[in-house]
Amino acid sequence: MTPDTEERPQMSVEDFEELVRRAPRELRNRLEFLGGRLCIRHGPLDVEEFEELAAAAPETVRLEYINGKVVVKAMPDGNHGEIFMWLLRQCMQQRPELNLMPERGVKAEAYRKGRAITDGFLAPVGHFKGHGNWSDTDGALMAVEITSHDRDTDQRDRIDKPLGYAAAGIPVYLLIDRDSATVSVYSEPKDGRYLQCSTRPWGAMVELPPPVDITLDTERLKDYAESTTRR
Repeated sequence: MTPDTEERPQMSVEDFEELVRRAPRELRNRLEFLGGRLCIRHGPLDVEEFEELAAAAPETVRLEYINGKVVVKAMPDGNHGEIFMWLLRQCMQQRPELNLMPERGVKAEAYRKGRAITDGFLAPVGHFKGHGNWSDTDGALMAVEITSHDRDTDQRDRIDKPLGYAAAGIPVYLLIDRDSATVSVYSEPKDGRYLQCSTRPWGAMVELPPPVDITLDTERLKDYAESTTRR
């Protein structure tokens, strides 16, 4: 990460104030905004309290519950969206019986105690019918994250989420890393960790293993490399 990324606030003061205004009354006094970060006073929230807070958050604030902490996920920019659409087309062409659902909330981590917003969640068509805001991971094939240029990306997408998704038994985790211009494929979850991880540069052919069974020609991702450089 670059210094400007490290200094960038998680959210604006205006978004924080709107979050406090909408939050359940019993949680309002526990929310603080320190150093550009959302903080929780008087100990961590439990999962139920987090879900209440997340449900009340304004559309401009996306909250996750990772390792017992409430974190703010950056809003996607244009390149982020273009990369997702590129991946969506690959999945539809090769596995039309599957849906890559964008911005899907899932119950991650051991015992489903985490709450993560995946950039994409691959599952059979119709899998999400009747689900609420947070889906169980049973029957899903792959979780996808596309890094954003915010200071929490390193801990969240490269460290916490591989552990959380493996603990939840998601067969494959695909990380498209815009900072390093690489694609990482995690697979074979066991005992809370992925046993296999392969990282290839943008431009390489990337094999997504069973049960996904999709081959990605990542040459197109190079179109987004230069413009993701922060000034």
